[in-house]
Amino acid sequence: MLHLQDARLFARVAAAGSFSEAARQLDLTPAAVSATLKKLETQLNVRLLERSTRSLRLTPEGEQFLDTCERLLAVWAEGEAQLCDRYCGLQGVVHLSAPTDLASVWLAAWLPEFLRQHPQLQVVLHASDTVQALPRDGLDMALRYGDLPDSSLVARRLCTNRRVLVASPGYVRQHGAPAHPGDLAQHRCLTFFLSGRRHVSWQFQRAGRVLNTQVDGALSATDGSLVRQWALQGEGIAYKSRLDVLPDLQAGRLVPLLTDWTTEDSPLNAVLLSQKMVPLRVRRLLDFLAARFGALDLQDGRGTAATAPPLAALRSEAEAVKI
Repeated sequence: MLHLQDARLFARVAAAGSFSEAARQLDLTPAAVSATLKKLETQLNVRLLERSTRSLRLTPEGEQFLDTCERLLAVWAEGEAQLCDRYCGLQGVVHLSAPTDLASVWLAAWLPEFLRQHPQLQVVLHASDTVQALPRDGLDMALRYGDLPDSSLVARRLCTNRRVLVASPGYVRQHGAPAHPGDLAQHRCLTFFLSGRRHVSWQFQRAGRVLNTQVDGALSATDGSLVRQWALQGEGIAYKSRLDVLPDLQAGRLVPLLTDWTTEDSPLNAVLLSQKMVPLRVRRLLDFLAARFGALDLQDGRGTAATAPPLAALRSEAEAVKI
């Protein structure tokens, strides 16, 4: 007979890709994890994993069994969450990852509001501009910018969004504003890192013509919030997500530049491990964030933010980096 804990352990080993990492996440010893997997294989009379000195790989039978475990865990988690939501409110911990600017500009205020509605919940916010792996880092959900390539994960689009070229009024008074993307070569540009590489090719489009403009500058950071802070201080021109600088634009602390050019799309997505295994507490937070981001006025002359359809309708939607 398959026990729920055995199904949970096998799913965790499959996600982690190693006995030691799964053992760490489950607070067990690697030997205990290995013994449970051997017991499962004996009971089922099939090999679930191909083991090597460096990695684990699911066999075809292991892939099929993983699907069974995921469905079992999903039904259990949904039933448990619904009972808890009905009789004692949402409980547990949600681990959420988000870029640093998004975390400080929006989530810092919104998450306490969400928790006031669900006082028995906890949210751990992992603010980082490094793409974090959901299974490896123990995350329930990650917010990520940009069009996402296909992978084993699932995504829900929270709102449309573009990058915007910005500088402080003080910088513009002292150095002037570029009239053409090519003029950026004569300006101090504030750059950041994407996927470990410095983002120095800024894209602009007008009348069907696309320009990838190479920029440079003395200040660069792996933390997007530092780039925003330098722009506010008048240190140069930044190419930021409009979501990250919307309050600064509305308050006049930053001004948009080259507004007659179209900039890159940078939609905001919520990424989850599975469509089937979404605990109710995670789904409630996802719906809350979708409503908040969908209500923002991101009007820039080219369109407004739009709320995504429910997660269940996104089976074929592209998603995040496979991890």
